[in-house]
Amino acid sequence: MGNHKNEAYSRLGMWLFLLSEILLFGGLFILYSVYRFQNAQIFHLAAEALNRPIGTINTIVLLTSSLTMALSIYFLKMEKPRRSLFFLFSTVALGVLFLINKSVEWSIKFHHGVYPNAPRLLERERGEILFYGLYYSMTGLHALHVLVGIGILSGVGLWMMRGRIHHKHVLPLENSGLYWHLVDIIWVFLFPLFYLIT
Repeated sequence: MGNHKNEAYSRLGMWLFLLSEILLFGGLFILYSVYRFQNAQIFHLAAEALNRPIGTINTIVLLTSSLTMALSIYFLKMEKPRRSLFFLFSTVALGVLFLINKSVEWSIKFHHGVYPNAPRLLERERGEILFYGLYYSMTGLHALHVLVGIGILSGVGLWMMRGRIHHKHVLPLENSGLYWHLVDIIWVFLFPLFYLIT
């Protein structure tokens, strides 16, 4: 009975945490919408300068990582821990790939002098400065969440290897999976907002 109660509290705690994350990014999405409404044409032109192929690849990478995360949970419940670990560490690898792609994209922008408070950027129109301020803030915060997720999933994987997480105790893997799915969903909103503005 105590075990079930602890699991219920753990699930509730995770959902409350996810709600706080949704509120955080929701506030940023509202801020973005207000500035975009005020600077629609400039936001559109600024978005044209972003690297859509890299953004698209990263979208595919994260959507695939959601699938591997779900498969990891499924196989652990099916009492196939090795397959579960394979898909869990595949998820971690895809998260690392996402960060590598994002760092390449950012480095290209930095090379062209387009980064927060860069002299070249500050010479441009206010709307473009706002666009890149939001772009770096929101994608940077998201990248930080991906990094945290990689750490959490790696830790869960080590616990699985030590037998502390198994088919009768799946909750830690499920909770970490919920966090990872949230990270993926946030990117699904960020990608069209910044890369596909029309």
